[in-house]
Formats: sequence, C-alpha cells, structure tokens
Amino acid sequence: MLNIIFNRGTKDIENKNYVFSPDTYFKYNYENEWFDDELVKKIIWDVDGSTVESAHSIDSPVLGIIAPERLSGGVKALIIMYKEPDLIVNASACGDNCAKWILNIGNILDITIRLGYEMEFEEPFDICIKNSGNIIHTYAEFLKEFQEVEIFEG
Repeated sequence: MLNIIFNRGTKDIENKNYVFSPDTYFKYNYENEWFDDELVKKIIWDVDGSTVESAHSIDSPVLGIIAPERLSGGVKALIIMYKEPDLIVNASACGDNCAKWILNIGNILDITIRLGYEMEFEEPFDICIKNSGNIIHTYAEFLKEFQEVEIFEG
C-alpha cells in the first residue's frame, strides 16, 4: 500500500531511512541490475521518453545517450521507491506525471513517501495518510487530509 507523510517543510522528517534528496541518493546507491527490470524500463520510457540500452547507456530523445545519473529527478525517485521500498522517499521531487507510477508501485509494494504538495492521483486508490492514520480513496479526501495536516502543523 502507498503510505504518505504530508510535510510542507515546516520540520524535517526524523527517520534514518528518509531520503531527502533522491538525486543524491540515486547517484551514490543505484545498482546496475536495476536497469534490467522491465518496470524500471517502462517508468523511464513513460516519464522521460527514454530507452534503456544498458545500465550505463540510456537513449534520451532530448539529450542523446546519457548515464543513469542524468535521468529526471522524478524517475530517480520512482526507481528508489521501487527498488528500496524500506526508504521514505521525498516525492516532492516528482511531478504529477509520476503519480500513476507511485500508485502502481504502492499496489505492488508497501512504500512510504514524503509529499509537500497536492499531487494529482487518479481515482480510485487506496492511500494511507500516516499523519492521521486514515485510509483514503478519492482526490477530495486527499485534499481534505492535506488541508487538515497543513492547519494542524502550519
């Protein structure tokens, strides 16, 4: 299940498994084998429009042949969520084009993300909001939870 911690940056998440900067974490921790995974290839294609040639060569329509470190921040965050599900990933590095993949990964694995904005998830979904413990199923419920956390923590 997808678990979300709403955090607008008023205080840091105090957890040794929290990845504040997916870019930095990815740069020093990704494994070559990750790029053999079909879901990783689909994510890279869908979000960045790029094709994985190998673990060291990704064909980008904009940049040409690039190393994995040059993938978008959103793609790197998604790959970390999928390959390192015990980590709490700062998903504010992701745009709305990553929302379907976050839900998809959350349907495969139990993951927890930190989110500081109202990402547009497509209904229906099952998301646990860690701040309140509530499980939500609609975008209206998502916005209500986000606003309540903002008022309480703001």
